Amino acid sequence: MITRDSPIQTVLGDATKGKRDAVVNGLGLQTVGDLLAHFPRRYLETGELSTVRGLSVGQMLTVVGEIVESQLKTYQDRRSGRPAYRVETLLRTDGAELTMTFFAKKKHLADYFLRRYTTGQQGVFAGQVGRFGQTWQLTNPKAVLFSATADEPETVQVMRGVGGLYPLYPLTKGLDSWDLQRMINFARTVVDDLPEMIPEDIRQRHALPDARTALDWIHAPDDRDQVAAAQRRYRWEEALVTQLVLARRRAAIRAVGAQARAGGGALLTEFDRRLPFELTAGQRAVGDTIEVELAREWPMNRLLQGEVGSGKTLVALRAMLRVVDSGGQAALLAPTEVLAQQHYRSVVELMGDLAQGGLLGGAADGTRVALLTGSMTTAQRRQVLLDIASGEAGVVVGTHALLEEKVSFADLGLVVVDEQHRFGVEQRAALTDKAGSPPHLLVMTATPIPRTVAMTVFGDLETSTLTELPAGRAPIQTSVVPLQEHPAWISRVWARVREEVEAGHQVYVLCPRIDGDEGEYDLPEIIDFDDEGNPVTAPLNLASVEQTYTDLSLMELNGLRLGRMHGRLPAEEKDRAMRAFAAGDIDVLVSTTVIEVGVDVPNATTMVILDADRFGVSQLHQIRGRVGRGGLPGLCLLVTRAEPGTPGRARLDAVAATTDGFELSRVDLDLRREGDVLGAAQAGRRSSLQTLRVLRDEETIVAAREEAEALHVADPNLTTHPDLAGAVAALEISVESDFMEKS
Repeated sequence: MITRDSPIQTVLGDATKGKRDAVVNGLGLQTVGDLLAHFPRRYLETGELSTVRGLSVGQMLTVVGEIVESQLKTYQDRRSGRPAYRVETLLRTDGAELTMTFFAKKKHLADYFLRRYTTGQQGVFAGQVGRFGQTWQLTNPKAVLFSATADEPETVQVMRGVGGLYPLYPLTKGLDSWDLQRMINFARTVVDDLPEMIPEDIRQRHALPDARTALDWIHAPDDRDQVAAAQRRYRWEEALVTQLVLARRRAAIRAVGAQARAGGGALLTEFDRRLPFELTAGQRAVGDTIEVELAREWPMNRLLQGEVGSGKTLVALRAMLRVVDSGGQAALLAPTEVLAQQHYRSVVELMGDLAQGGLLGGAADGTRVALLTGSMTTAQRRQVLLDIASGEAGVVVGTHALLEEKVSFADLGLVVVDEQHRFGVEQRAALTDKAGSPPHLLVMTATPIPRTVAMTVFGDLETSTLTELPAGRAPIQTSVVPLQEHPAWISRVWARVREEVEAGHQVYVLCPRIDGDEGEYDLPEIIDFDDEGNPVTAPLNLASVEQTYTDLSLMELNGLRLGRMHGRLPAEEKDRAMRAFAAGDIDVLVSTTVIEVGVDVPNATTMVILDADRFGVSQLHQIRGRVGRGGLPGLCLLVTRAEPGTPGRARLDAVAATTDGFELSRVDLDLRREGDVLGAAQAGRRSSLQTLRVLRDEETIVAAREEAEALHVADPNLTTHPDLAGAVAALEISVESDFMEKS
């Protein structure tokens, strides 16, 4: 008996060893179930000729066509000196006509081709496009004809078990689409153990076909409506299984519990009393939500998203002070030393003597604020580590140094992760594991990157959004400077920079590389990906900080005060450069993305981003948020050599079109795909999702979450739905689920 778990070799029939190896090794299909789940990538209409436009030499073409004429030609075989034959045919499509040639050493085989390729014969034809004079050709053509006769040669197969649409499958070397079509059709006829993972009542509520119907409609549909219905069924199936795993995860977290952090001290009250400004309505609303969740006996797991400058850090600080009021500690994890130091200074400045608890001159209700970074000396680190371990430091700010094994907390109650997409799930888990009981988790981002948006839609994180901007934020004008079309415009860019400096303002100049000798610079978020998810590497002549700083100092910006900053500089030098820029002692700061998040210089009004196409949508939006922060209008110039119509140029056009970070996060998803929603892969790589797409299928995902919650409440172990229980269990023990537990 052949089942879905049977080895795939049981249904490969008379396939050659090469084709068997291609299926198993090239496509990675191991079982019959894997084969049945290998869905077509597109379909050809079998009832009409394919539209063929814009052919190019070398492209692979698969079309439905009709034979117009076939002629037998005789020629002399050069090797044997004997007569040989070829059948030349003319193939008609809805567009270009193509010639095909079939060679035969024997007359009877040539006669067979003539009988097969008769005038009016239709079928699916595939080959590489070539050109001979003014005629388009299909080189080495293969065909599936819409009729059946015996004794077909290897190059000609017969259409069987296919409806009005012909499926074209994802392929690998040595395999044709009809090879897979024949194998899958046979498997469909012999496999009866199809799992029904969607309960009947859910199928009825959402008008979904059953498992057998969906399988037939996806592989052998009569029309597009059947394809759409089958695809919708499989998306629902995947969404429901995923949402049940997440529902179990949320229930498990609630069952494990966490220490309620309901306050009790006076620190937050005193902090609020001293604030020199009013919280926005959004900050208050989100703060109230967080306070309720901190007081629960299971961990908060919340994403706080808001535009650059919307006040996320203040919301996070108030949450941290609430935890300190309850007797616990809070840690803020920042991706760079520059940002960690700025967070530390901002917290200390906002808290005043409340940040000096236990010290001479400190407030009675205060706590201590500690900073831990990798560049600190051993002596500096020793005291900080003691303050953290003893609990004297209620608020701890740091970089990856907080993740080190030697760092020990007295009572870690809240972990705040700033720009959470800069940290892998293992890194975040390394910090949360330092708590005695599961800590509350708050992650922040100014522009949700694709993976974050995907996880949010899937319900892994509860979401709060700050939509208001505090008073004093000015609009930012963003323009693309296309050097391919207008190379002279770069002179106007530097003239504009001079004008801003002469008006008393300051300017950022951003480069994707540090120096010109480093080769390919590793910025995984800013490279393009092809249709298969493979990275497209950057050109070698990208703008670098060192060369740009030198050139501008000697030429275009000679006479202005220039500074530079990048990740290879010692921490003290980076901090000194940022302090000088913030103090107005530097007119133009040439930098890499180390200024991407958190750096706040109100007098900076202009941002010039060189080779801007090398950056992602989220990065560009983050970076331009560094200007326009002091009430003065901001200007962002995206300098690029990317051609119109390329992925890089599309990103720039999208960023220039809107300053709405949440709209841009959706654009980013459209351009770069979701990434591995349940795992560790970054956006643009192959997704763990098989049929779902986060933007396209949002409604399905939300509806599936509601159904999953109801199912979990009614039947936590899914005892009445064994097929669904098996799929959920398989995902739970998979690598994706392991990462999801740590997210």
